[in-house]
Amino acid sequence: MSAPDNLGPLKRRDGEAVFDEAWQAQALGIADMLVKQGVFTASQWAEALGVAVREDGADTTESYYAAVLRAVERLLDDAGAVAQPEIKDRRDAWARAYENTPHGAPVMLEAGETA
Repeated sequence: MSAPDNLGPLKRRDGEAVFDEAWQAQALGIADMLVKQGVFTASQWAEALGVAVREDGADTTESYYAAVLRAVERLLDDAGAVAQPEIKDRRDAWARAYENTPHGAPVMLEAGETA
């Protein structure tokens, strides 16, 4: 009997990149760093990610990384490290920065700050 395939959307074939975009690797790297720094445990991370993945129900790369972000945000809020309102404010600032950045230029958070 073979072991179950738990890699889901992370599994790639024929030498394809594991990540579609750099932010996906960064999101998992941030989660790993937060576990290593003791902000939350590996068990808490696994549980939170599992909950977030099940909430969406879709099995796509996009939904998986959206779940990664939701899980990190919830755990940061639960740990008292970063509150949800602050997370929302930062997310909104990045969205504004993206919208205010000319095509092809690097997105800088300052472009999303409100006057």
